[in-house]
Amino acid sequence: MNILSQSGTLCRMHEFTSELEVLANKALAYSLARLKDDPPLDGPRSEEDLFAEVGETITSKGLGGVEALAVFTDVLARACISTDHPRNLAYIPSAPSEHANLFDLVVGASALYGGSWQEGAGAVFAENQALRWIADLAGLPSSAGGVFAQGGTVGNLSALVVARAEGRKRWPKTTRWAIACSAEAHSSIASAAQVMDVDLLLIEPTNNGKLTGADVARGIDDFHKEKSARVFAVVATAGTTNLGIIDDLKSVGIEAKKRDLWFHADGAYGLAALCAPSVREKFAGIELVDSLIVDPHKWLFAPFDACALIYRNPELAKEVHTQSASYLDALQESGSWNPSDYAINLTRRTRGLPFWFSLAANGTDAYSAAMEQTLEIAQVAAQKIREHPRLELLLDPELSVVAFTKAGWEKSDYKKWSDALLADQIGFIPTSSHKGQPILRFAIVNPWTKVSDIEEILDTL
Repeated sequence: MNILSQSGTLCRMHEFTSELEVLANKALAYSLARLKDDPPLDGPRSEEDLFAEVGETITSKGLGGVEALAVFTDVLARACISTDHPRNLAYIPSAPSEHANLFDLVVGASALYGGSWQEGAGAVFAENQALRWIADLAGLPSSAGGVFAQGGTVGNLSALVVARAEGRKRWPKTTRWAIACSAEAHSSIASAAQVMDVDLLLIEPTNNGKLTGADVARGIDDFHKEKSARVFAVVATAGTTNLGIIDDLKSVGIEAKKRDLWFHADGAYGLAALCAPSVREKFAGIELVDSLIVDPHKWLFAPFDACALIYRNPELAKEVHTQSASYLDALQESGSWNPSDYAINLTRRTRGLPFWFSLAANGTDAYSAAMEQTLEIAQVAAQKIREHPRLELLLDPELSVVAFTKAGWEKSDYKKWSDALLADQIGFIPTSSHKGQPILRFAIVNPWTKVSDIEEILDTL
C-alpha cells in the first residue's frame, strides 16, 4: 500500500485532477505574464517582515496548490530582485530569452535525468550540440567535449581536479601542488584550491590588470625556486567579473605549454562574447586551452543555472570523474557519452536544454546580434560617463562591464545612493571596489537594456 495514500493528493500523483488543472493554468498565467511584461525590479525584505505576512508555510495539512502559489507570487517572489530587469546591472546578472524561459518549463515538467546517455539520450544529444557550438567558437578540435555543470565554481573545480590528475602523471613524486592565476581571478579559483587542499599562486598582473605570459613565467619560476609545491595548472580569465578584463590568453597559454602545465580559461562571463565578431580577436589564444568554462546563464541568454565546461581531451576528464559502482555498471557498458563522467556531479538535471532550445529556435546569428547590442550599449554608457561632469570612467571597457567613480564620494555615499536607487525601483547597482577604493559598475548583459535606462540611472548621480 502506498504510505502516502492517506495524506492529501500525493496518492493521486499521476491523476491530473481539476484542482491541478486550475493550478497549472494559474502557474502558466503567472509565467506568461512575467514574460510578456517588463519584469519587476522588486527587492529584499527582512525575514521578520516576510514571516509577519505569510507565517508558517509548511503545515501538517498543506496550504493547497493555489494558495501556496499565491504566497509565492504575491509575497515571496516580490522579495527577490529580478536578474533580468533591464536596469539590474549588478554583479553579472542574467537575461534569459523568452524561448529559454519557456523551455525551462518544459524541462521541469518532463522529469528528465541528464546524468547518463541511457536515461537521457535525446537531451544529452541536444546539450552536446550546444557545447559543440561553443567549442567551435573557441577553435577547439572536433574531439573536444564536456558537460553543462551547475555553475562556474563547479566547472572550474571539476576542470582543475582533472588538471591535477594530469600533473600527477607528469611528476609522480610531487607531494604538494599549486594553481597559478591572476590576483584578479574569480573567487572560485581560491575556493577550488581550498577544496582541493592545494596552494594558490596569485600573480599580480603588470599590464593594467591583464595577466600576461611574462607575468606567468616570472611568477611560476620564482615560486618554484622558493616553494616546495609544484604548479600544475595556469588559469587565465577571459573577462574578469569586476572590470571585464581579458587576460593575454595567447602569451599565457604559450608559457603554460612551455612548462607542460594545464591551461584553463575561466570565461564564465566573458567568453560568451566569442560569438561577437567585433571582439573575437580579443580572445586570441583561447584555442590553446586544455579546458574552459562559460556560463550561458550570464551572457548567453539562458536561465540559471548552466555552466558549459569543455575539455580539449574529454577522455582525460572521464578517467578522473567517472564514478564506479555495481549499480552504475550498465551506464558504462555501451560506451556512450555520459555527462556525469565529466564533472564532479553524478545526478544532474538537463540544465543545458533551455540554452540549446533558444539557440535552435533563434539561430546563432541572433545571438551574435544580441551580443553586439550589449557591447554597443556598454560603449555608449562609457561615453556618457566620460561626458558627465561629476563622474570619472575607471578604464575603457573591453567587454560590457563599465566601471566608474564619483568625485568626492566615499563608500557610505555610494551605498546610500545604491539603496535609494533600489528603493525607488530605478535600478540595482551595488557598490564594488578596485584597489581598495569604492567604485560603481554597470554589467550590461541584457539586450533589452536601452540607452534611456543608462541615462535614467546616470541622472541620479
